[in-house]
Amino acid sequence: MDSIPLLSPYKMGRFDLSHRVVLAPMTRLRSYGNVPQPNVILYYSQRTSKGGLLISEATGVSDTAQGHTHIPGIWTKEQVEAWRSIVDVVHEKGGIFFCQIWHTGRVSNYGCQPNGQAPISCTNKPLTPRVGSNGVAVAEFSPPRRLEIWEIPLIINDFRLAARNAIKIGFDGVEIHGANGYLIDQFLKDQVNDRTDKYGGNLENRCRFALEIVEAVADEVGANRVGIKLSPYANHMDSRDSNPKALGLYMVNSLNKFGILYCHMVEPNIKNLGEKFVTHSLLPMRNAFKGTFISAGGYDREKGNKAIADDYADLVAYGRLFLANPDLPQRFKLDAPLNKYNRDTFYTSDPVIGYTDYPFLSSDI
Repeated sequence: MDSIPLLSPYKMGRFDLSHRVVLAPMTRLRSYGNVPQPNVILYYSQRTSKGGLLISEATGVSDTAQGHTHIPGIWTKEQVEAWRSIVDVVHEKGGIFFCQIWHTGRVSNYGCQPNGQAPISCTNKPLTPRVGSNGVAVAEFSPPRRLEIWEIPLIINDFRLAARNAIKIGFDGVEIHGANGYLIDQFLKDQVNDRTDKYGGNLENRCRFALEIVEAVADEVGANRVGIKLSPYANHMDSRDSNPKALGLYMVNSLNKFGILYCHMVEPNIKNLGEKFVTHSLLPMRNAFKGTFISAGGYDREKGNKAIADDYADLVAYGRLFLANPDLPQRFKLDAPLNKYNRDTFYTSDPVIGYTDYPFLSSDI
C-alpha cells in the first residue's frame, strides 16, 4: 500500500491514520427534524475504514444556525444522544470521526428560523436566489439581519458549546465550518462584509470573528482536537473576496498562533471543457500552515496521489466520489472502477436512495 501515496499512513497529532483519503463533510438532508436517524448511522458506517478520517456533514450549533430542512444539529439533548450512536459505530470499525460545526448565517429563510425571524449575518445584504442549470430558481433566501456587536459573543459561545457537546459524546474532534459562504465566511469576505466596526473593514477585522471562534473552541476542547475549513477562493453563496490569497495567508498564519490540529482548504472551482481541474493555488497556505493540511476540490485518484507525493497536502478530502463509493480507499488501492454519482439525489430526503444504496466492490475482485 505504501507505493500508493494516498494509501500511505500518516500521523495527525494523536491520531494514527492508515491512509490519506478523508471523507469530506457533505450536507445530505437525511436528519429529519434536525435529529440524526438510524439511516445516518448506516451511511457513516459504510464509509468507515480502520484508521480512516471521517468529517461529519455540517451540523448546526443553534436553532438560528439552520438553513435547510433535515440538517442535523448538536445543541439539544436529543440531537446529541442521536450522534452518540453514530460515533460509537464509527469507532467500533476503527474510524476517526470529527464533527463539522456550522452556522449558515444569511443562507437561510424565515421558515428555518425560530419564530420566523430574519436570518442573522454580518450584513443586511440579501443573498440572490440560487438558480439551477435548467434556469429554474431552486432556493430563495430571506433578507438577513445584521448582528449587533453585543450579539457576536453569543454566537461564538454557541460554537464553543457545540464543540463541548461533540467531544462529550465521543467525537475525536471538531471542524469549524468557515467556508462556502456560510456565516464565518460572510464575515471573512470583503464582498459581503460591509461592517464599519471592529468586525469589518480590513483583513484583521474581518478575520476577527473566525479567530475568536477558533480560540473559544480550542480553549474548550483543546487545540489538538480542532480543525477548520476555509475557502478563500470560492464565490459560493455570493461570498467573494477581492484578494483571496492574502485572506488565506492571513488566516493560516493567525491559526498557527493557536496550534490547531488541521486546516482544510478548498481549491478554486475552475473548470476546463466541463471538467474540474486542480490549480494548486493553495501552495502558499500549505507552506505557511504548521499543522496538518487537508486539500479538497476536484481531486480523483491520480490527482490525489500527486498531491501527496509532491507534499502539496498531507491529506485529501473527497466528497462526491466518497458519496458514491463507500469503499473508496479500497477502490483506490485496486485502481477499481468507480460508481457514478447521481446529482439528483444529493439533497433529497429519501433515507436510502442516493444515500446508502451505492454498491460496494464485489468480494471476488
